[in-house]
Amino acid sequence: NDDFIQDKDIMFTVASNTISITILFLPRYITENTVSSDGWITIVFGGLIAILLGWLLAKIAVAFPNESFLSFASYLVSKPVAITLSILFIFQYIVISSFQMREIAVLSHEYLFDRTPLEVVCLAFILVVIYGVSGSRIAIFRLNILFFPFVIGGLILLIIAPIGAIKLENLLPVFETDISGILAGTTSSLNAFLGFSIVLFYISLIKQPKQAAKMTVLGILWPFTFYIIIFIVCVGVFGNVTIDNLYYPVFELSKTVAIPGIFFERFDSILFIIWTIIVFTTCLIAFDIAVLLLNLIFPKLKKQTIVFILSPII
Repeated sequence: NDDFIQDKDIMFTVASNTISITILFLPRYITENTVSSDGWITIVFGGLIAILLGWLLAKIAVAFPNESFLSFASYLVSKPVAITLSILFIFQYIVISSFQMREIAVLSHEYLFDRTPLEVVCLAFILVVIYGVSGSRIAIFRLNILFFPFVIGGLILLIIAPIGAIKLENLLPVFETDISGILAGTTSSLNAFLGFSIVLFYISLIKQPKQAAKMTVLGILWPFTFYIIIFIVCVGVFGNVTIDNLYYPVFELSKTVAIPGIFFERFDSILFIIWTIIVFTTCLIAFDIAVLLLNLIFPKLKKQTIVFILSPII
């Protein structure tokens, strides 16, 4: 059905939206507050909190099947408060979309298109995002499902390829971080899991949302697993101190791998395609939610009009 999605589509979309550009510098944020490889503990705590919050939000949304966020939020907290919340979420998702575009443009400019102005890279990227948002909302979910195997495959390659470069001494000693470091690291980790909040806005698209809470939890488990493993591999290869001085430690991890004898000898060029896909889907969803919420507040405005209003802002 072109008007509805299945509850399992939420799992793929939550996973894709959570695995954003943040994964490239998450190890740096965590090692700033932890010792050695203890950062995996903060990822576990942050992930468990995210799973609980995601389950609760999904349960609230499921209680109002096929209703928009503004509709059930108005019922729960009154319409003026619901509109205020919607405006805050609009601002949040505009910032998220802008941040993602900026970071992928900086990454592209630094490693690939060093002679191309940053503004040109941003413009090219946002034009593609605008084209995607202007189309069907259901198509965005189909696109996430289409790209998901490539994203997971790329992350698995990123984990497996540098295993030979891991040094055991970089992972030791363990359990050396104090409570304040664990709490600070958990906060950084939790921020990397906040993509699950999209379930609040897309619940109206699910025809039978009975399993939406379960699918939201499963969607969080994908990045939960990869964040832990990638962090351990990253610390094992570079060490805690080195990661503090790398802006994109996970991208630098892909640069340490060479695959001789095949067409693509630079592994980072292959992974760059995956990062672009990840950022594209995240920007697409963030932009679409901002458009969706504005459309709920101003129902007389056409979707394309809202897209063209927000585009210069982003």
